[in-house]
Amino acid sequence: MDFDFSDDQEQLRDAVRKWVDKGYSFERRRAAVEAGGFSRDAWNELAELGLTALTVPEAHGGLGQGAIDAMVVAEELGRGMVLEPLAQAFIASAVLSQFGSAEVQGAWLPRIASGEALVVLAQQERKARYRLDVCDAKATAAAGGHSVTGTKSVVAAGDQADAFLVPAQLNGKIALFLVERSANGVTAKGYVTQDGSRAAEVVLANAPATLVTADGLAALELAVDTGIAATCAEAVGVLDKTVAGTVEYMNQRKQFGVLISSFQALRHRVADMKMQLELARSMSYYASLKLGAPAAERRAAMARAKVQLGQAMRFVGQQSVQLHGGIGVTDEYIGSHYFKKLTQLEMAFGDTLHHLGEVSARMQDTAGVFA
Repeated sequence: MDFDFSDDQEQLRDAVRKWVDKGYSFERRRAAVEAGGFSRDAWNELAELGLTALTVPEAHGGLGQGAIDAMVVAEELGRGMVLEPLAQAFIASAVLSQFGSAEVQGAWLPRIASGEALVVLAQQERKARYRLDVCDAKATAAAGGHSVTGTKSVVAAGDQADAFLVPAQLNGKIALFLVERSANGVTAKGYVTQDGSRAAEVVLANAPATLVTADGLAALELAVDTGIAATCAEAVGVLDKTVAGTVEYMNQRKQFGVLISSFQALRHRVADMKMQLELARSMSYYASLKLGAPAAERRAAMARAKVQLGQAMRFVGQQSVQLHGGIGVTDEYIGSHYFKKLTQLEMAFGDTLHHLGEVSARMQDTAGVFA
């Protein structure tokens, strides 16, 4: 099996990396955090690069690329800790392409591709604790469509988005709806999260909604799995920069008159960090390659990947702080922001403990060894 990236994918990586290095500096990121954690200008720049159109089908104005291309982009954006939630464009295009009606696709996919519309997933509820089958939001039939009532938490850029993908109970079964933020009955209260990005509590009170699919749980699983794959790739980018930054610091910091990079015990710890980075990278590849697998196989793969990535993020982040010493937790130093980003990514779409339970629940008698 050939694991090399194609020339087009390498060119895509190079283009995104150049934008991150030259157009999304640490200073610009800090300014965006102070301004609220989301920049429409930066989002438009991502759209101009064609990234919002990356996974949208060509028939709807997109580039029609696959999961590996999305992984390449997410990894490079992770290197710059880009705040704007491009993963949500990947989620929306995947769900609408596979489950949306022709009318819904025609109305929204071209706008997602152009960057005009930011459509985000709004599925998390307070008591769900990452379980997708727990949903208190209710939908009822209304004149010309449906209406949805419920509260969704930690919605990415929720008060900046143009529409939400919302799971809700319809006739005793979870269905998936599209709700516009400008619709009557929609209230979004935004806030800055721990890593500097923006999220919101979204309250829906008989808000007009368009039915995407009555098979909402299957659509929601695809949405979350797409998000997990993007999160894993983004985490690899952050991990890569964290390890590189730690090594650079050790090659500058002196103790007892010598560089601390010369201390064997510390070199061993860096070697362990590098090992965790490469384990994370391989499992990120695994997650993206499995996005096209049957649902049961895909779900199991995402849980395995998220467990490994979660362990790597926690280990590398903690080791980096310890090897830096006090400067590693100061707000002025970029290393502390890598640590906060890794901490938040570890909890995105289910934390390590949750996915360890998912791996255990899906384990067969052979534990996959002889399957």
